[in-house]
Amino acid sequence: MTTLPDPAPVAAEQPAAKPGSESLHYAVRNPKLLIGLSLVLVLLATGLLGPLLLDGGNPNEYVGPQAAAPDGTYWMGTTTFGQDVYAQFVHGLRATFLVGAVGGAIAAVIAMLVGFLAGYRGGIVDEVLNMLTNVVLVIPALAVLLIINAYLGVRSVAVQGLFIGLTSWPWAARAIRAQTFSLRTREFVDLARLSGSGTWRIVFREIAPNMSSYLFMMFILLFGGSILIASSLDFIGLGPTEGVSLGLMLQSAQQWSALQLGLWWWFIPPGAGITAIVGALYVANVGLDEVFNPKLRES
Repeated sequence: MTTLPDPAPVAAEQPAAKPGSESLHYAVRNPKLLIGLSLVLVLLATGLLGPLLLDGGNPNEYVGPQAAAPDGTYWMGTTTFGQDVYAQFVHGLRATFLVGAVGGAIAAVIAMLVGFLAGYRGGIVDEVLNMLTNVVLVIPALAVLLIINAYLGVRSVAVQGLFIGLTSWPWAARAIRAQTFSLRTREFVDLARLSGSGTWRIVFREIAPNMSSYLFMMFILLFGGSILIASSLDFIGLGPTEGVSLGLMLQSAQQWSALQLGLWWWFIPPGAGITAIVGALYVANVGLDEVFNPKLRES
């Protein structure tokens, strides 16, 4: 197992810096990570706390004048039906984060189970799982999701995240498999195998901890990918049948000609919200890569 170099020489009597504290040292000094993480946390807090501060519980309720511009009463204006855009926006943030978390978590779990097992066991197990991964990989996931969503009578954010997770794991599984192949021949894995440890114990006690940073960054990518896929489905009218999301806000704005009518406050907030979440996740992921990879550190 490779040891990360110390950022600066230390005196002989001082203990060497631990890898975890060293990573934290660089994390709090990485502007990309701090900016991306801060923006994600602000948007997440808005999505979690914003709906609690509103009087009404239904974001699609007709509460004000039609097509009103933003003012002190309606911070983001209203739609052509008198719906509060701010109420829809904060509820939409919550739904967007939820579908990203559900889809990303399901895809990450499947990818880890398939990738770890294929990479560690090898042989016929690897061939079967690799064939399954390739089959799912070549299937047009968006087309499958379109068909499934079109024939579902009731669609929810959780169900949408479930199907996104079931179709977006193959690339991550192949990446984990490749990393596991390189780790399974290390000495600490051989020692665990000689001690009588089983496959999953070796995988989760020896191999997975050495890939923790890689797995975390992979989850961030799956999280952002799930949000983009869900927003695409919402925009073409195949989103949740109940509730509201940022993608559904864009779909409604497009359907009722918000751009042509000059109602910029209707379509800009959801589009900016999706862009900000995915962009912040990408920037944070780049920052994490610089933190965990000594070759990319600037200082």
